Amino acid sequence: MSRRRWALLALPGLAGACQGAPEPAPLPPPVIAEMPPPPLEPKLEPVPPPEIAFAGELTQGGWIRGLLPREAVSATLDGEPVDFAYDRAFFAAFDRDAGTSATLAAKLADGTEISRTIAISPRAWDIEHVNIAQRPGGATEEFMRLREPELARIEAARAIRSDTIGWRQDFVWPAKGRISGRFGSQRIYRGEPGSYHSGIDIATGESGTPFVAPADGVVVLAAQQPFTLEGNLLIIDHGNGLNSAFLHCSELAVREGEAVKQGQYIGRIGMTGRATGPHLHWSMKWNAARLDPLLFTGPMD
Repeated sequence: MSRRRWALLALPGLAGACQGAPEPAPLPPPVIAEMPPPPLEPKLEPVPPPEIAFAGELTQGGWIRGLLPREAVSATLDGEPVDFAYDRAFFAAFDRDAGTSATLAAKLADGTEISRTIAISPRAWDIEHVNIAQRPGGATEEFMRLREPELARIEAARAIRSDTIGWRQDFVWPAKGRISGRFGSQRIYRGEPGSYHSGIDIATGESGTPFVAPADGVVVLAAQQPFTLEGNLLIIDHGNGLNSAFLHCSELAVREGEAVKQGQYIGRIGMTGRATGPHLHWSMKWNAARLDPLLFTGPMD
């Protein structure tokens, strides 16, 4: 055997190849990493529409306090403007003779209008039917000459809008005593309705009993000279169109323009004006609506 033949046989693996050995196993296919799936589009939660929230006494002579959407630029209750504070808190109320529903609406900055329908429950008023006729004739000319300036002062006082927060508070009783007259009570004279009682009467048995402010406010009328019907009259503005009037006082302890705090002594109970005995007549109004003070305080302890 030649040297060349021995040299070929000496190379590793070559001798087997030359002798017909099997070919080496094929290499495994390359591993190709899978591409991650495309990200899903984020699922957006629906934005709730702006709403009007409120709570209160949803009945005739009652009231509500609530919150408008922050986008609100105006509000109405059955078309009547509703004032609101910087934080969109508001107050509104229902007259003694309100219907069974009212619409509270708000206009937003983008021009959108939203509303809520409020169900107003009727009340069973204390109605007394008497078998006598009402007194014939109206007020005399002489009486109206005295009365018209008084009515003008009352109207002007109730039109004042003070920067006060009494309307946000839970009211307290201005005095304690026997309830001798209830809001909304009325006499029917042989089928003809008389005027209903516009407030609540607190009888104390004697003049001079002190009374206090049921909530914060500003004195908008303090009549030291007795009015023909109301006597010494005190009116306090609680803000946002809500006010209290106190009639037949024997003494007033505050002056017009004075700010008062809830629970502050403001006068003494009496029987000035048209009154048959010492008592405090407390009436409340929101704009033109007459309200029941009992629905602001709850029963007397």
